[in-house]
Amino acid sequence: MAEWLFNILHVATWVEFWWVLIGLGGQLMFTARFLVQWIASEKARRSVVPLAFWYFSIFGGLILLAYALYRKDPVFVLGQAMGLFIYVRNLYLIHVSKREA
Repeated sequence: MAEWLFNILHVATWVEFWWVLIGLGGQLMFTARFLVQWIASEKARRSVVPLAFWYFSIFGGLILLAYALYRKDPVFVLGQAMGLFIYVRNLYLIHVSKREA
């Protein structure tokens, strides 16, 4: 059974297997942000970016960054690191504007 699973996921060890599961978990969290945004927009009948979108972006991005670091993929690392900066900055701007209001 393990050999079959390893072949499907293109891994050679249990450590790689668990990292692939971590990566998949991060990708699912990253995907959840789009679902949250879509549902909020449908309810409002206009385009809405809820606060949860940014939190899902950060948590999914952190998990995917850890996965990319493990895989030593510089393109993936750079992409996730830049995204994380943008997500954190957006949350900061949201919180600052709420304090000022």
